[in-house]
Amino acid sequence: MDSAKYTIEKTISISFVSDAFWDRWLGIGLPKPVVYELRQRVTGIESWTEVLQGHAAVYEQLASKLLHQQLISEAEYFYRSAAVNYNLIQWMYPHTGRDKQLWYERCIDMHRQADGLAEDEIVEAEILVEGNKCSGRIRTPKHPRGCVIIIYPIDSSKEELIKYEIGFAREGFITISFDGPGQGETYVLNRSLATRRGWELFIHKLIELAAQQFPGLPLHLFGTSFGGSWAIEGSRHSSIGRVAAVSPVLESQGRLPDYFKERLAYVIKGEESPLELKEENIGQSGPLLLIHGQMDDWVKEEEIRSFYRRISAEKQLIEYPDERHACSSRMDDIIQAASEWYTRGL
Repeated sequence: MDSAKYTIEKTISISFVSDAFWDRWLGIGLPKPVVYELRQRVTGIESWTEVLQGHAAVYEQLASKLLHQQLISEAEYFYRSAAVNYNLIQWMYPHTGRDKQLWYERCIDMHRQADGLAEDEIVEAEILVEGNKCSGRIRTPKHPRGCVIIIYPIDSSKEELIKYEIGFAREGFITISFDGPGQGETYVLNRSLATRRGWELFIHKLIELAAQQFPGLPLHLFGTSFGGSWAIEGSRHSSIGRVAAVSPVLESQGRLPDYFKERLAYVIKGEESPLELKEENIGQSGPLLLIHGQMDDWVKEEEIRSFYRRISAEKQLIEYPDERHACSSRMDDIIQAASEWYTRGL
């Protein structure tokens, strides 16, 4: 058995027994009955794909029917629901190739269908990092009051957590969402791997892009998990106003599950980890809202509180007693809290 197939089997096995595994997918809109069906029926990647593709096809048909009935917002919702399923299919493949690319392209296509129905202006964009193309989305609502750069976990994509993009746009913020090296479209379609240097350049170029395109608006950073660590690092840039970080990975990868470490090995190269906040950068952030779940097994409560005590800038800590890593079921609350943080003092 090759290593990719072994990693897929291990990942599926974890999904049978771990409730925490499903937090992220339930948080972005995968219905509980679908999760139950996957945990009952799946025996391998074929049945995993069959279940999710079947539900995605129903959502696509429903979206098309609603569109013909001129129920635009409802059609947009179901196109994005289909995209969640396709995204979960492609995510299961740890290594880019024909299968992963096929399902990821289906996910992107569903979002493009939905984007065409959205009230906001949504455009696709690209930046180059060490000669590699990084793909992204820029969403502009009517009458924007600021701009938020959203930075996603390394194993995620701009499509997976699009709920944050939509939520911040509703709060009046332009959102800039790109896939970095080793992440999302940049990895799956462009085969760019993650390095520490690549991510440093990626964050810098994102901030420069936002500052150039929207010079009259306050510019903020938002990130979750590994993306939260990079949001904190990016806060040192002179163009950044405020930062909100959810479950940032601060010190070590030691607590990550084995299946997750195996998945990361496919998208990261080099000896210097691109995932963690560097020790010398702890305490050097700008104004920071820190959000943490007290049931987080990856980032312990004392680590977060120790880090919080070392921040000399304006700061706020929100803790959810019943949340695990990334606080996935509190996304609406997080959007509201971050939006209030970004507008504080204006």
